[in-house]
Amino acid sequence: MKILAIESSCDETACAVVEDGVNVLSNIVATQIDEHKLYGGVVPEIASRRHCENISTVVNAALLESGCTLSDIDAVAVTYAPGLIGALLVGISYAKGLAMSTGKPLIAVHHIAGHIAANYISHPELKPPYLCLVVSGGHSHIVEVKDYTKYHVIGRTRDDAAGECFDKVARTLGYEYPGGKYIDKASSLGNPDTYKLPKPKVQGSEYDFSFSGLKTAVINTVHNANQKGEQVNAEDMAASFQKTICDILLEKTMKAAERFGYTTIGVAGGVSANSGVRSVFEKACHERGYKLYMPELRYCGDNAAMIGCQAYYDFLAGKRAGQNLNGVATLSLDKLSEG
Repeated sequence: MKILAIESSCDETACAVVEDGVNVLSNIVATQIDEHKLYGGVVPEIASRRHCENISTVVNAALLESGCTLSDIDAVAVTYAPGLIGALLVGISYAKGLAMSTGKPLIAVHHIAGHIAANYISHPELKPPYLCLVVSGGHSHIVEVKDYTKYHVIGRTRDDAAGECFDKVARTLGYEYPGGKYIDKASSLGNPDTYKLPKPKVQGSEYDFSFSGLKTAVINTVHNANQKGEQVNAEDMAASFQKTICDILLEKTMKAAERFGYTTIGVAGGVSANSGVRSVFEKACHERGYKLYMPELRYCGDNAAMIGCQAYYDFLAGKRAGQNLNGVATLSLDKLSEG
């Protein structure tokens, strides 16, 4: 079964053709990073306009690379939630048009479910149930993956997402957007024990995250030093920050795994490309005898291959969308299981 999948939830216009869930025939991504870095982050209006400009070219490129025509496609899939509403609507409108004009089924895919599914592409042997940490620019979740289309969110961020925190700290230290890769690179050159940073907790919710206080601590340390005519060593601060955020992610995930009895762990989302995150999870899972799964780097960030993969399992579960499909800016994974 071949699925043409579209992803446009933020600032990447992406299209892929995926066969039987895990065989990626094409995976095209048009990035807007160079434009958004001028503003230090994603500008929603600009993102939506660029999606409009890029989507036809990206879809055509995905079909060409896959060696398929629309007549070879069995279904059309698209990210419908969560994300920037204007950006989502571009992809949804295009996908609905393709589905209507070709008579193909339309499959609506949850973005976070797509990130989780990226691991099925890199590791076809992975099967639910397992515990998955999803960390990206907009999301930080600890999720019980009960089945390919059934989820239970154990913990989530109460404020900033982990990736958002990386970007804001990077900007404070003078690095460009997106800041995650610069923090990661600088961390390898710094001393992670130089600065003692807080590990905020959410009272009464031991598996929930809070990264706002950590971000503020870094900003205040840098600003206070500047006011005194001193200078914070950016590489040492980057290393200290990355170590702290990795410790937080690991501690809560391992605590949830122990509490709920999971020995198979997944990590997904853009932040799963971070070398520090990958290293601490590899070490911890090896010590505990857990099985660890993380996507190949090319499937960590937003892409359409992961949407095509999840769409395959949604299709098998009988999920279809109609021409009344709309974008949803925020939607918990728990709601999918309820439906």
